[in-house]
Amino acid sequence: MSVSMELKNLKMGYVRELRSLVGHRPLIIPGSAVLIIDQQNRLLLQHRKDNQKWGLIGGSMEIGESLEETARREALEETGLELDELDWFGLFSGQELIYECPNGDIVVNVVAVYISRQFRGELKADEEEANEICFFDLKELPQDLSPPDRPVIEQYLQSLKVTT
Repeated sequence: MSVSMELKNLKMGYVRELRSLVGHRPLIIPGSAVLIIDQQNRLLLQHRKDNQKWGLIGGSMEIGESLEETARREALEETGLELDELDWFGLFSGQELIYECPNGDIVVNVVAVYISRQFRGELKADEEEANEICFFDLKELPQDLSPPDRPVIEQYLQSLKVTT
């Protein structure tokens, strides 16, 4: 099988494919997240089905995607929104982003984070991944934030000098 054919076969579900081979062992997973901010300066979060906590919009990179493409795809899949301009916020990694998922998978996250203030579409949660999605005032964010997203959100708030 050619390399391009093999990559095409792995394009969707890359992490699932790896998990079938290595089980719950730690995997370094590159991905993207987006701080989606509306006109009232509120942050869009999703109430995740896997850990029942509020988290950012984003996910794992698939084979052949750029980090920006990952951010746009995940936003569309998870929220129904198409993102216009993306502004770079930062790259997050390290001990705080290592996470044991409720199913026992250990993920070592390396996350490119963008900010989007311009988007279009009808807001709709991905029924497979989220119980709901909601914009929150930056001073009234939920306490039960998903652990790997907390440092990103805290740094964003610090960059704005917002206290909760």
